[in-house]
Amino acid sequence: MEKRYDFKEALKLYDMDLFELGKLAKEERVKRYGKKSFFNINRHINPTNICKDVCQFCAFSATRKNPNPYMMSHEEILNIVSEASKRGIKEVHIVSAHNKDAGLDWYMGIFRKIKDKFPHIHIKALTAAEVNFLAKEYSLSYDKVLDMMIENGVDSMPGGGAEIFDEEIRNRICKGKVSSKEWLEIHKLWHKRGRKSNATMLFGHIEKRAHRIDHMMRIRDLQDETGGFNAFIPLVYQRENNYLKVKDFPSSQEILKTIAISRLVLDNVPHIKAYWVTSTINLSLVAQEFGADDLDGTIERESINSAAGANSKNGMALEDFVYLIKNSGFIPVERDSLYNEIKVW
Repeated sequence: MEKRYDFKEALKLYDMDLFELGKLAKEERVKRYGKKSFFNINRHINPTNICKDVCQFCAFSATRKNPNPYMMSHEEILNIVSEASKRGIKEVHIVSAHNKDAGLDWYMGIFRKIKDKFPHIHIKALTAAEVNFLAKEYSLSYDKVLDMMIENGVDSMPGGGAEIFDEEIRNRICKGKVSSKEWLEIHKLWHKRGRKSNATMLFGHIEKRAHRIDHMMRIRDLQDETGGFNAFIPLVYQRENNYLKVKDFPSSQEILKTIAISRLVLDNVPHIKAYWVTSTINLSLVAQEFGADDLDGTIERESINSAAGANSKNGMALEDFVYLIKNSGFIPVERDSLYNEIKVW
């Protein structure tokens, strides 16, 4: 068996020279996928920004610094999917705020309507934070909410809401939201249904390196048990329009080191995603040399991170995406949501 890093060894990786560390991560990436870089043709939809929670890092919810509340109708959402379908999307990615006024039927109803009209489109929807919110709001078990999701057409779960698992940090940045224990339990139950999900980690705010390693270790432990995670996505904290007042932002080196370390530590998670929305497209392209093998997708429209300053509001054209990957020396591979290869560009 190949070397498995323990906590102290993993933390020590941060002390390595950036390029030596990158070389180790790239070797691991090349061993798995060669020069292939995966992406999908997807459409993000954020149906409402009205939220009961008050996360300090969030610029999306319609409170305080974002005074423009909205809630889409099912008709509006279906129109978006219909238009995106004409452009060849394979996945619709639906993540929202925790809106008490929306109701369980509103959530489940839109999944059912999308699946009825567009059975070929993969629905990736509801973070563990949203599942937790709906379960508590309607006094339902996680099992019940997850079963309802499947019955109404949800195919896989995104990895959002994980933030940083350390509860002391969570208490400061997202008090009242799903706990780390609950987040892991929800994904475990989802995996037990034979379904796949992703895992995220929000870093570059008030957490320390040790918190990031602890986070990765907990993902690795659950993956040992269930094998249900497709990808790990280190999300770079976005600094604008929120209340964390972070002064020291991570350097490009720190971001690349975190991506490289995640590739080395998460030996049982197939894919490491450099999510261009939060790390910029240029740094994501560089991250391919530091262990990342997936760049997410074309997205088309994105509201959550762009509200906090990310340059992602209107997604990216497919031709540009393919060109950038090729130009960086890698092979663009269009995939479906479960990483089956569709087309090598």
